[in-house]
Amino acid sequence: MNSPEWVYALVGSIGSVVCGSLSAFFAYVLSAVLSVYYNPNHAYMSREIGKYCYLLIGLSSAALIFNTLQHFFWDIVGENLTKRVREKMLAAVLKNEMAWFDQEENESARIAARLALDANNVRSAIGDRISVIVQNTALMLVACTAGFVLQWRLALVLIAVFPLVVAATVLQKMFMTGFSGDLEAAHAKATQLAGEAIANVRTVAAFNSESQIIGLFTTNLQIPLRRCFWKGQIAGTGFGIAQFSLYASYALGLCFDLLDRKTEIEPDDPDATPVPDRLRGEVEIKHVDFSYPTRPDVPIFRDLSLRARAGKILALVGPSGCGKSSVIALVQRFYEPSSGRVMIDGKDIRKYNLKSLRKHIAMVPQEPCLFAATIYENIAYGHESATEAEIIEAATLSNAHKFISGLPDGYNTFVGERGVQLSGGQKQRIAIARALVRKAELMLLDEATSALDAESERLVQEALDRACSGKTTIVVAHRLSTIRNAHVIAVIDDGKVAEQGSHSHLLKNHPDGCYARMIQLQRFTHNQVIGMTSGSSSSARPKDDEEREG
Repeated sequence: MNSPEWVYALVGSIGSVVCGSLSAFFAYVLSAVLSVYYNPNHAYMSREIGKYCYLLIGLSSAALIFNTLQHFFWDIVGENLTKRVREKMLAAVLKNEMAWFDQEENESARIAARLALDANNVRSAIGDRISVIVQNTALMLVACTAGFVLQWRLALVLIAVFPLVVAATVLQKMFMTGFSGDLEAAHAKATQLAGEAIANVRTVAAFNSESQIIGLFTTNLQIPLRRCFWKGQIAGTGFGIAQFSLYASYALGLCFDLLDRKTEIEPDDPDATPVPDRLRGEVEIKHVDFSYPTRPDVPIFRDLSLRARAGKILALVGPSGCGKSSVIALVQRFYEPSSGRVMIDGKDIRKYNLKSLRKHIAMVPQEPCLFAATIYENIAYGHESATEAEIIEAATLSNAHKFISGLPDGYNTFVGERGVQLSGGQKQRIAIARALVRKAELMLLDEATSALDAESERLVQEALDRACSGKTTIVVAHRLSTIRNAHVIAVIDDGKVAEQGSHSHLLKNHPDGCYARMIQLQRFTHNQVIGMTSGSSSSARPKDDEEREG
């Protein structure tokens, strides 16, 4: 019946296939655009976004053209088919004998409704449904192919769920089709009654039959009402099952994406070399280049070389942002250098089992990290099998035992979230006790006294001196007075070691160097603060004298 329009159907099918394929490409391009926004390189991001903008404009233009072709030509096919179906239906009706018209289901109102609705349903099935089926088939084929190429595990999950979605949709349509047939029949009867009442309105009014007609009309609507209710329930249930399946597969895909990611730094590699029970603690950084993964275009180190001898103190100083704390991060292997090696006891730390290596490293950060637990538990985090005697000994060495004993609950005192119940100096001494109880050969101190007042700094510094005794220690220092006794002081500037030596060596051999300038700047700042304090006190004294004289 559609043979006269086969050319239109062919062109419409081509439009449907292209539109379906473009939908898959749209999804891919949008995901690529989102991934570009996470790139820290601004120039690269701008260049790629511009390229994808032009690509999206091209895809949108193609979609506009082929979408128009699809609907235009399939609508021509559908409308021509509707015209021929109505002509043939009317011709078939007029051929029937009079007895056929006397049957209830062949009344004039119902025949007219069938001529209007049934032919329109055929047009909808041919003109709309086929184009959508062709479009979705093309979309499914292109999307599945791309899925297997880009992420085959996620594609398998989606394909596994797809039959369930199709089955739910088919069952929903089957139920709804059955109910729709009943609905049309029931509505046709009610519509016929209303049409007859309106056509014979004079007779209805003459016999005061309005209430009777309304009652009959209401009765005839009860069946459609029940059918509509169950149709809605079935449609909602089927839609819910389909949506649940799709979103469940999407959630599983996210889980697979996370589970399948292979970490670049394996914390517990069984094939790695186990760390000996005791380390000498010699740390060496050899020709290291490093930049953070989120800022690959900003180099932190360029050919950096450092050495901390076993049992000695290496202090790192330099301007803010020069990378002092990055040295600590590299020694703990939080990051990998771009090139070069970080070595402990002459062996590249990448060859060690990282989990066992970190057991030999103790860390005291600038901002102590305390958990919402007791003081005892916070110190015990340093060594999971530490005894009570070892915890008290560590607290004593860190100058914390005295203030802990003065608390009502002693070591069972709850410190609150992030240790809010304690002062900065108290939190820092507990952090030092946690590092001491670890009994590690390598101690890392990242500006452990920079945020403390003078008295707290004195107590913490005494604790640090005891904690570092006999251990290899790498100190990141802001206050230069705290590292004068370090065996080696390394000044880091512009990603390299600018100067290196003891305190006296640097002042003697580099009197105009970075370290000497930093010493002078801190002395000047300190004298300024003292002068301002003295000036405030002297200006207040005459005022008090005047008041006494008055």
